Amino acid sequence: MPALAPTDIYGTVTWLGTVSDRDAALASTPRETLRLTFAGPEEEAHAGLTRPSCSRVTQQHPKGTEIRNVRQLCVMSEDELAEIAAKIGVARFDPAWAGATLVLRGIPDFTHLPPSARLQAEDGATIVVDMENRPCHLPAPVIDATAPGHGKAFKAAAKGKRGVTAWVEREGVLRCGEQLRLHLPDQRAWAGA
Repeated sequence: MPALAPTDIYGTVTWLGTVSDRDAALASTPRETLRLTFAGPEEEAHAGLTRPSCSRVTQQHPKGTEIRNVRQLCVMSEDELAEIAAKIGVARFDPAWAGATLVLRGIPDFTHLPPSARLQAEDGATIVVDMENRPCHLPAPVIDATAPGHGKAFKAAAKGKRGVTAWVEREGVLRCGEQLRLHLPDQRAWAGA
């Protein structure tokens, strides 16, 4: 019995990018195509099969512990980026400011997709949603470099709208303009809390 159900919901790829050197800058560089390998997007600083644990998982692993990399991509919603832009007072929020890898249009309540949801491209390339990507202060200086005085508002404005982290399940190439189909886990919500 299949554990994932394909939906009739598609997201259109409106932006692709990579962060080439995370230590140099958070900002991503736009691209027309993005080759995905099992280690993540090619030429992406966040790629790799493993990564050092960060502050988001210190309840499970001391900071710096080598763990599986399920943060290979930063996936955001064009619709939610428009809401963030309005809240911080800019005409348009550039996905590069937040180090985005992939921006999609058309999937409602994107940041709250359930973990394990899949987004599958026409060629079969598939990414798996890990979890909500919580906003932090790191995009603030990047935003301020282009839109002075607007960066400080990002963290609050992006709450519940920062997108998701994801990892590559099936290799392939993503292209601007193509559609990714949403597949959801065929499972009821957990009732144990």
